Amino acid sequence: MRRFLADEPLDKARGTERMRIQLDISIPMRDGVRLYGALYRPDAGERFPVLLIRSPYSTQHPRYVEWARRFVAEGYAVLMQDSRGRYESEDEWRPYVDERDDGYDTQQWIGQQPWCDGSIGTFGVSYPGFTQILPAPLRSPFVKALVPIANQEDNYGHMRYNGILQLQNAMNFIWLGQRTNQNAPRDLIDWDQVYRRLPLLTALDDLGERPFYREIIRHPCFDEFWASYSMKGQYGEVETPAYFITGWYDNLLHEGFKCFKGWRQQARGREAREQSRLMVGPWTHTLIGSDDPFGDVDFGPAARVDMPQAHLRWYDQRLKGIDSGIDREAPVQLFVMGENVWRGEETWPLERTQYTRFFLHSGGQANSMHGDGRLSRQEPEDEPCDSYAYDPDDPVPTLGGQSMFIDNTGPKDRRPVEQRDDVLVYTTEPLAADVEVTGPVELMLHAASSAVETDFTATLVDVHPGGKAIHLCEGIVRTCFRDSYQAPSPIEPDQVYVYRIELWETSNLFRAGHCIRLEVSSSNFPRFDRNLNTGHPHGLDDEMQVAQQRIYHNRAHPSHLILPVIPRP
Repeated sequence: MRRFLADEPLDKARGTERMRIQLDISIPMRDGVRLYGALYRPDAGERFPVLLIRSPYSTQHPRYVEWARRFVAEGYAVLMQDSRGRYESEDEWRPYVDERDDGYDTQQWIGQQPWCDGSIGTFGVSYPGFTQILPAPLRSPFVKALVPIANQEDNYGHMRYNGILQLQNAMNFIWLGQRTNQNAPRDLIDWDQVYRRLPLLTALDDLGERPFYREIIRHPCFDEFWASYSMKGQYGEVETPAYFITGWYDNLLHEGFKCFKGWRQQARGREAREQSRLMVGPWTHTLIGSDDPFGDVDFGPAARVDMPQAHLRWYDQRLKGIDSGIDREAPVQLFVMGENVWRGEETWPLERTQYTRFFLHSGGQANSMHGDGRLSRQEPEDEPCDSYAYDPDDPVPTLGGQSMFIDNTGPKDRRPVEQRDDVLVYTTEPLAADVEVTGPVELMLHAASSAVETDFTATLVDVHPGGKAIHLCEGIVRTCFRDSYQAPSPIEPDQVYVYRIELWETSNLFRAGHCIRLEVSSSNFPRFDRNLNTGHPHGLDDEMQVAQQRIYHNRAHPSHLILPVIPRP
């Protein structure tokens, strides 16, 4: 059945004052399943470039309905389609699995419709960002431009960063209803209690059928389950330019950088390599483009970006051949926190980066912000190690950072966490001059544990003169995955290993008088699942033990933070 609404007013349009809305658009897939969508198009005219979003979140999502109005007002048609098994679309919803082929089939169908002028662009945030890139290696000739926002390279990076379960992501994503979101009363659940349930495999059993969650738990390694819908090894087939957008506090920030580099360095098509772009703002996953304050920092009005307008500049250039000026701008647009300004760059990482080592020091008492931990560029001499007990029954709570949940994400003041004795704190002296850190951050940690398997975490913090300790970026390593995400192996208890911990990417100006701080611990819960320190298969039992951890920083074991320092003019 087709339903038409032809009397929707528009605030602005090129040559039209109204738009037509056609609901229940039926689109056949190769296996005979029909997916449904809604078509928005200008009332005047016959053929238009079409902007496509494929989503499990409904064709009536308020954000995308508003964007559709903006796009139609500028002479584009918009098709919003429900993913397979969601809302009106037929068949079973299997998260992500069918999006590659369904996306390509949809693109091919659109390109042959009388209301399409032969050019397609795509858009969408998070899951709809991933649905844009998955079909890209199939190279539909109609698709000319992508705008993936807050998307992943694959779900291993989304659900299991470096092999560690991103517990909040996994549990909350699968809380989507099986067909709609109407049967998902997540606000009625005591999530603090649910996160602590063990074993993880059965933690959600009393909340209904959650087969995708169980598969996530059963596949801790990067195997065919994850590889079957991953961009790894696929970039060389891509020809369509993409405009990637993410935020410094987006839980998919690191994934976005992987995709951007994959497009720029490996894409098959020259235009995809040379024209693809990246924008990174001071945003979390749910506030892309917003200047709404979150966390404990207000980045000011400069943080706001008109997202529909940013899309239109890209589409006008790629789909209509209108010179919007975007190709004359630097391909990387970054918001420098601390300075709170936007800056264009030609490459990522920045060519002028000076990778600078900051060494850990202490007299053996770096526990908490009240300890004697220091961070400096001076290499260590003979120093005692620092130690702490990691008890998985009393994990370090998540406070700020790169999460998808607005209530505990972003630039939070870390001082409550830094009171704990199982958090080691290393701080520089107050800076004599501004120091800009823009790029990927790493920690080379020399550590030993009494356990056969455990975790180590790291957090980079900007300490303000008044003491406020603002979260910038963080990382984690699971010792069994120190060498491979496909072949985990135990460690020898009490033996020193060198662990490389990626703290992801950031851009921050540490002002003169501020301090650079590093926190080291062994948990970040519930963002990540707890390591129970037993070496048993993860997610399958509830046995736990306390691990005694030692962090070394001496001449033989020089633990150090590597910061991408950018020279200031």
